[in-house]
Amino acid sequence: MAENRATGDRFSRSACRHTSTFAMAASPILAIFVLLLSLLQSPRFADGCFSSIFSIGDSIADTGNLLISLHGHHHAGNPPYGETFFHRPTGRFCDGRLIVDFIAEAMEIPLLRPFLAGPGDLGFRRGVNFAVAGATALDSEFFRDMGLVVDWTNLSLSVQLGWFKGLLPSLCSSDFECRELFSSSLILAGEIGGNDYNYAFMQGKTLNEIKPFVPKVINAISAMITGLIDLGAKTLVVPSDFPIGCVPGYLTMFQSSRAEDYNKTTGCINWLNEFSEYHNNLLKQELERIRVLRPHAIVIYADYYNAVLSLYSHGRVNFSACCGGGGYYNWNKLVPCGEKNATACDNPSAYISWDGMHFTESTYHAIALGLLEGPYSSPSIREACKIIEPVLQNSQGQQEEKLYKME
Repeated sequence: MAENRATGDRFSRSACRHTSTFAMAASPILAIFVLLLSLLQSPRFADGCFSSIFSIGDSIADTGNLLISLHGHHHAGNPPYGETFFHRPTGRFCDGRLIVDFIAEAMEIPLLRPFLAGPGDLGFRRGVNFAVAGATALDSEFFRDMGLVVDWTNLSLSVQLGWFKGLLPSLCSSDFECRELFSSSLILAGEIGGNDYNYAFMQGKTLNEIKPFVPKVINAISAMITGLIDLGAKTLVVPSDFPIGCVPGYLTMFQSSRAEDYNKTTGCINWLNEFSEYHNNLLKQELERIRVLRPHAIVIYADYYNAVLSLYSHGRVNFSACCGGGGYYNWNKLVPCGEKNATACDNPSAYISWDGMHFTESTYHAIALGLLEGPYSSPSIREACKIIEPVLQNSQGQQEEKLYKME
């Protein structure tokens, strides 16, 4: 371990070379692989396929709503959050940009403002981010009835959908205008549901206690998707759960001395990843059902699970968090990244995990590329553009014909 050196009042920085038994050193191959991905220019959709993006979800997509709701009082509001791209904390749970940011850049759309920041000078017609870190798919009362503490936020999925519906009158004045707006909009519907499991696992609930409410989470996601389609949404990206058995927070909480608990190829905890797969399989089945019931909509399955798992399959990798409060995987529940006694690595792009529960900008960029171009989305966002372009052109032609007749 390199000697810590102070870089400010809030945190100190070190090499943070924590590795698992499956990775005795940080892999130069992985560092180069992820760094190259992070340096690649994101693909640009110069034809302006989508004119706006609307985002719902949790900390994977939150661009500042939680921090605003807490008046800045959260560790994600401290350095080194945001250091890589914004050079300051923005409320993103990352060292830089998120998946939604890279998608917006590819669409040549301004980075989405958090809803709670207000519309600003540009307004919300180009898009808005409703995602809130810590948000759950199920309402907070469900978890309180289980005896769990939901201490981050009560701004759950239903609250975000309420914000969305409440905003519509300022975006469009009729059902026709709303459908026109949403026909050229991309809806990032999640990731949501991960915190439903995080709260339960991290507070001692067993797999047998958590697995039965997975269908409830899927039902909540399904209701969100069908509700948005009924409002006029045409193209929705619905992410899977991540492989939580690879996440430093989970690796710390459920560390095992039994070699058979870990995957020989990835080094991740098998039973935790199998739980994520269970959620994802139910989600895929539900999306197929929705596609049959709403054939006019394009529902894209975003395979966050395999996009991340593929990074752990590139030989020896560093399992520790870049920024954290120490321990085998540099994750300490009591000393999160951003707090005074936390440490941070020198090169976040060489790490998959940023703070033990979220990923680095370079990892999010790799995921975004897999969604925009494939293979980690079905169909890819670029393919979805090709599907909707004729519809948009026909709609524009009808509108021009209508104006011509009015003249």
